[in-house]
Amino acid sequence: MHKGTWLITGGAGYIGSHTIVELISSGYGLVVLDNFVNSDSIVFERIRQITGKNTPYVQADILDQTALECLFTKYAQAGEPIQGVIHFAGLKAVAESVQDPLRYYTNNVEGTLSLLRAMHNTGIKRIVFSSSATVYGRPELLPFTENHQIAPINPYGRTKAQVEQILQDYCAADPEFLVVALRYFNPIGAHPSGLIGENPCDIPNNLFPYITQVASGKLDLLHVYGDDYPTVDGTGVRDYLHIMDLAQGHVKAVEHMLRLGGEGFEVYNLGT
Repeated sequence: MHKGTWLITGGAGYIGSHTIVELISSGYGLVVLDNFVNSDSIVFERIRQITGKNTPYVQADILDQTALECLFTKYAQAGEPIQGVIHFAGLKAVAESVQDPLRYYTNNVEGTLSLLRAMHNTGIKRIVFSSSATVYGRPELLPFTENHQIAPINPYGRTKAQVEQILQDYCAADPEFLVVALRYFNPIGAHPSGLIGENPCDIPNNLFPYITQVASGKLDLLHVYGDDYPTVDGTGVRDYLHIMDLAQGHVKAVEHMLRLGGEGFEVYNLGT
């Protein structure tokens, strides 16, 4: 049963592509918007091999408000209005955000504002925002709960926190606008088929694809940073979340929003 069409921004990326597979399996129609700055359209052929379905996509940037509005209008005029947006599009490397904060604020914050203006102008009222547990900063207690203070310590985390605040303010101004924000740390793994996984175009910023590229000989060395953490060997400890569980979390967020309507702005931790 067709459950309506959703726009997936950044859907050609690691998390987006796995979420697309789960959404298709759950009966949703999809259209993807991606600028392919760190992904490749070949992923859609692999998604077709997994699901038997073609995924329509538009190559455009979320900073292009006109392209977004044209996309929303096109589907509405075709009698298949877009029900909501799952917003993955964004830059996500902490170290890179420290080196080039303006690029991160432009893409992540201004890009989301462009998306929200396009949604406002075309009457779309639902968004699932792929946020990050980096909004918490240094932990006061573990595990993190949704009530932990928001105190990010790098530009990437601050862009996510600022977008969350924008979404909260927009919900307060428009009671019909619904948001589910999902916070999580490090996704790893791949679809059981092995056809899709994490395959960045450049040198990986995440640990596991870096490990696999060293193991395959594509990169020479794995660098370990820090030797004075309060652990057995002094190196850091990180939490990981399997990509398929994370993809299912986004599907559940959509289902929750459609079933219960939501309460304006809602936030949930996944795997923290």
